[in-house]
Amino acid sequence: MIGKLRGIVDSVDEDGLILDVNGVGYVVAASAHTLRAAPRAGEPAALLIETHVREDAIRLYGFLTIAEREWFRTLQGVQGVGAKVALGILGALSSEALSTAIARQDKGMMARAPGVGPKLAARLVLELKDKAPALDPGEIGLPASKIEGAAGMPKAAEDAILALVGLGYARAQAAATIGRVLGALGPAAETSAFIRAGLRELAQ
Repeated sequence: MIGKLRGIVDSVDEDGLILDVNGVGYVVAASAHTLRAAPRAGEPAALLIETHVREDAIRLYGFLTIAEREWFRTLQGVQGVGAKVALGILGALSSEALSTAIARQDKGMMARAPGVGPKLAARLVLELKDKAPALDPGEIGLPASKIEGAAGMPKAAEDAILALVGLGYARAQAAATIGRVLGALGPAAETSAFIRAGLRELAQ
């Protein structure tokens, strides 16, 4: 799975961009919000990637922040919301605005997104009320260029993240926690040590 790409923006259109990584051009779909904030053609860029694998295609979706990527995942847990609609919502509403709309149960704000009618807007604010992504405060607007993430961690730390996710913690929360304890334990620590330290951190 591809979790992050760093390269040079080759071209940008209304649906996404092509990112040149060492001579290989990756087609990455993105929200209008991400595309507005993304570097221009010829400039370096780093994107967090969500990979969807299907029988007939492999699709990459790119994000500049952890918050947007986590909302992309969370939105698709609602019936009737696929990747295209999720990107439409994220293009119309920032992560902060999306959180506000859900907290206020503001169906009108949610319905501003393309592909979201009154019924779906009502379902979104209802079902997502208690499912907002769990993010470390320091990660909410952290750009992809500053994120090491699990891909840059030792395997034991990656395994610990998966274990915490299996225990019910959100992946972003688990990754942030293990990232913090990694500094204290060091890269040579075993998976069990990361898990124990991570659980202590999460219990505080």
